Amino acid sequence: MLLIFRDTPLTTATSPSLSDRAYQIKESQIREASRYCERFGAINLAQGLPDFPAPEAIKESARAAITLDFNQYADSWGWDKLREEIAVKMLRDNQITVDPDTEVTVCCGATEGLNIALMTLINQGDRVLVFEPFYENYIPNLATVGGIPEFITLQPPQWEVTQEMLEPSFKKGIKAVIINSPANPTGKVWTKSELELIARLCQQYDVYAITDEIYEYIIYEGEHISLMSIEGMRDRTIVVNGFSKTFCITGWRLGYTVASPVLTAAMRRIHDFITICAPAPLQHAALTAMQFGREYFTNLALDYKRKRDMLYPALVKLGISPVLPKGAYYIWTDSSAIAPDAESAAFRLAKEALVAAVPGSCFSHPERTQVNGLRFCFAKKDSTIALAIKNLLKIKL
Repeated sequence: MLLIFRDTPLTTATSPSLSDRAYQIKESQIREASRYCERFGAINLAQGLPDFPAPEAIKESARAAITLDFNQYADSWGWDKLREEIAVKMLRDNQITVDPDTEVTVCCGATEGLNIALMTLINQGDRVLVFEPFYENYIPNLATVGGIPEFITLQPPQWEVTQEMLEPSFKKGIKAVIINSPANPTGKVWTKSELELIARLCQQYDVYAITDEIYEYIIYEGEHISLMSIEGMRDRTIVVNGFSKTFCITGWRLGYTVASPVLTAAMRRIHDFITICAPAPLQHAALTAMQFGREYFTNLALDYKRKRDMLYPALVKLGISPVLPKGAYYIWTDSSAIAPDAESAAFRLAKEALVAAVPGSCFSHPERTQVNGLRFCFAKKDSTIALAIKNLLKIKL
């Protein structure tokens, strides 16, 4: 006879006993919007998924690394030469002096970087300031650590942040604030005065900052300023960044964090037992990418600006009030002319115009009953954008 001993009650296959966080986290609407493409044969202007190739030099470097058998575990903190190059980049482009041995960690995408930052700082019940519209991942990321989002809603077209808006949240008591610049989905580029305001309040109320800077080289107006470079923020900021957007390698899942030695040591302990290390051969390719000349980054922004300027007038003509982004590669619009709510609008576009966009509800306060907004991605080939425009302008609103 087989005896089975159980510490917990039996559950049925139809009603498993799951954690609270498993119920709090919903499936990604961004990835769901991409699935519309398969269902309807639609053009994918939803997910931030370039449909053009990565630079050949990066791919060749990855192939060479694999051939040379860099296929085993890398140093958990990241290949030392790559960390050194990140330190060079931080000084050159962000005016921040960084110790690659104690302040830089290479991880599995900026997504993991954000997660380990939150795991390091946030306890159950801690409040974290999030600016709406926000990147979809922030709310489920907070759910995994028991953090409570504190929302401030920004208004188009400037998405301006003021002290009157901020101070009540800081007085209420927050442990950290998440800054995304350039921002997904709005294209907001935070100004120096806004960052200085955040810095003053963080120091006054003893608040940490997590900065998501994944789009830092994709800027059309203004300049990218890292909050860590603002006076007083060096030891209370965690920079989260990566290679996917800049080098068109979103599927490689390579990112990094920069923080003080104390914060980095804590994040490294967590990272080590979650993913061990980022993919070893791809780190060699990332080093190649980091050594591209300034011309690469200049041309990157110019090319995306040209693509932005292809799509934006068509969205104006469609009548959905697009907001011209200052950075990143998305355009935010008002969807109310298409359908009564964002989800219906996205579904209608996918079905009737054969163009997939992301409903704005996934970038909004989860308790909102009415959201009107769509996000369009223009990280696509010119021919893809041209066909999408042709389809969009056929729909009758």
